[in-house]
Amino acid sequence: MSSRIAIGHRHITFTEQGGESDPVVLIHSSGLGSRQWRRIAESLAPKHRLILPDLVGYGESSVVAVGEHFHFVIDQLAMEGLVDHTGEPVHLVGHSYGGLLALLTALHRPALVRSVTVYEPVAFGILRSERDEEAVATLPQSTSWPSTPDDIERWLEGFIAYWNGAGAWHALPEPMRATFRATAPKVIGEVLTLGEDRTPLEAYASLAMPVLLLGSETSTLAADHVLAGLERTIPNARRVRIAGAGHMGPITHAARVTEEIAAFLASA
Repeated sequence: MSSRIAIGHRHITFTEQGGESDPVVLIHSSGLGSRQWRRIAESLAPKHRLILPDLVGYGESSVVAVGEHFHFVIDQLAMEGLVDHTGEPVHLVGHSYGGLLALLTALHRPALVRSVTVYEPVAFGILRSERDEEAVATLPQSTSWPSTPDDIERWLEGFIAYWNGAGAWHALPEPMRATFRATAPKVIGEVLTLGEDRTPLEAYASLAMPVLLLGSETSTLAADHVLAGLERTIPNARRVRIAGAGHMGPITHAARVTEEIAAFLASA
């Protein structure tokens, strides 16, 4: 059974599984929903109370319509509301877009966050604050909101190619492409408003809790520079590269990623 958190006229839903204590919030990436954590959750549930939110636009949470200009701050407020609702300090785990939300939640609710684990968070405000022109130049530069089916299809193709290489969109199984099409209005809003994030690198120096920084051996230049900046700035951070993985490592290399998360949670 799912529960609900309201954010203005919208809401998110979340489910819980596992134990009754040591809560871990698993925040999914763009386009996939909480089901992306299925394999990792199966391994963590015996020792942890797992909280799996579906962000706005996914699962049973509020729908984002075609042409609606969604802003990522709404999801950020939802995650802060979820942490407040939980009633005890939590461990945050986030992938990509979910990684950015986990980091910002830790900044805004430090007393309620025991640890943070992120896999290639899209905290691109770091690059702009550091005037990392080389990395910023590699980011998708489109600021227009596609609205027709053909425009949305082309946008999705470019989005998937950025993270996974040319031709990656057509290499996806049709059911997964259908999932991305169904969530496209929300994914577009997430990606396009990320350019408005201006959280400077120095802000992350205030994170006192343990932080695990996960990434692939084939990170994009931007993802690599974000992780490098966080590693040198957060006092209690450790970076691990997952051998053979790409940006979708929590799915394609779930066993290895789970191993790192489980060991980190035990130590934290």
